[in-house]
Amino acid sequence: MERDRYVDFLRAWAIVLVVLGHWVITGLVRQPDGSITAPELLATVPWTQWLTLGFQIMPLFFFAGGCAAGGSWAGARERGVTVAGWVGRRAVRLLLPTGVYSGLVLVAVAVCAALGVDPVTLALVGWALAMQFWFLPVYLLLSALTPALYALHLRWGALAPVGTAGLALLVGVLDLAAGVPYVGALDHVLVWGVVYQLGFCLRDGPAGVGRRRVAVAMTVGGWSAFAALVGFGPFPVSLILVTGQDPSNTNPPSAAMLAWAVGQVGACLLVAPVMRRLLERERLWRAVRATGAVSMTLYLWHMVPVLVIAAAFYLTGLAPQPAFGSAAWWGWRGPWLLVLGVVLVGVVRLLVPLERRLASLERRRASPEAGGSRADAGSRWAWRLWAGLGLSVWALTYFAGHGFAYGGRFPVWGAAGLAVGTVLVLTAGGGGTGVRGRTAQGRAQGGALEEAA
Repeated sequence: MERDRYVDFLRAWAIVLVVLGHWVITGLVRQPDGSITAPELLATVPWTQWLTLGFQIMPLFFFAGGCAAGGSWAGARERGVTVAGWVGRRAVRLLLPTGVYSGLVLVAVAVCAALGVDPVTLALVGWALAMQFWFLPVYLLLSALTPALYALHLRWGALAPVGTAGLALLVGVLDLAAGVPYVGALDHVLVWGVVYQLGFCLRDGPAGVGRRRVAVAMTVGGWSAFAALVGFGPFPVSLILVTGQDPSNTNPPSAAMLAWAVGQVGACLLVAPVMRRLLERERLWRAVRATGAVSMTLYLWHMVPVLVIAAAFYLTGLAPQPAFGSAAWWGWRGPWLLVLGVVLVGVVRLLVPLERRLASLERRRASPEAGGSRADAGSRWAWRLWAGLGLSVWALTYFAGHGFAYGGRFPVWGAAGLAVGTVLVLTAGGGGTGVRGRTAQGRAQGGALEEAA
């Protein structure tokens, strides 16, 4: 199957904007006693909450992810790949780099705690290094649910995301108006699941999804609803969590976030023809492919340069210190982003050997021989996959909410949950290709097709 260059562009563009957005809103201040603090820009300078309308680009990542996952699962199903085999392989792709990153950070946290590093500082650093983790458990869950969601898509077409949106709005009402405890957490999967399912529709095109009039209706309707919910309703404009803001648009995702996401997807569909023509240019396409190849590395490691700059320029007093949020402070954002970008390129280059080893490990696990040897054992050991996914989702959710050093302490249970969960997924019988009744040659061809999906 030929790759949709526009889908790859959307994923790469979303990652780049996430990185830039986090860097823009992160500000460091050196205190008179030499310590470093990181005031919350969105809370300290309220007008900056409007900037989140440009930087909250994750709906497009879920949209593109749904399109790619739908194609991958449809092709895998035709080749006889089991649900556990497909889910396991997708989970490994996410958990391997995440586990390595988390393991290295947790080792650093343990060493710092043993050396008596200030608990407040350690907690702040641990939070900064896990601030992007909210996405990972949600995406893991949606990947695991893809076979079921795609079955709904085949049966109901564009009505499937409409029904999910209705359920998400009902959950939002129960959470916000009725105050039903914990029910709002469901919207983390439901709201982002709507966008994920719209990705299925982009690939298969039911009910005219992708046509200009549908895209216009989604854009105008979604963004008009967002404006109404913010202007006349209870929701704030910020599409990123702001401390003390209740309700928020992200924790859990609100009706306003859902409306914004629908409008954003509609706008993305409107510009798709133009972008597809531009992406025929090989220079631009090579840039997209290069970014996509390191997208997981960029996502996981992009806050490490902030710590490097903090140590090199702020702890030493070399960095200029204009008033936080002032015009001069904004003027220094340009050099700040440039230096961070240079450091991140260096970090990515250092990680190339590790990336190659992880890719080699994944290829060995997904090889025809491995798939054949595990196919019969898949059903017997599938419990490892689902138990591992459950533990991993719980641990990643904990880190997303508490950071890697909550209270300045090593997170024993979170670290254990992620370690055990990852090992269970890696050793699950369904972690191979899990193809039933195929020859080795057929499995090899199927694996190549799945990589292209």
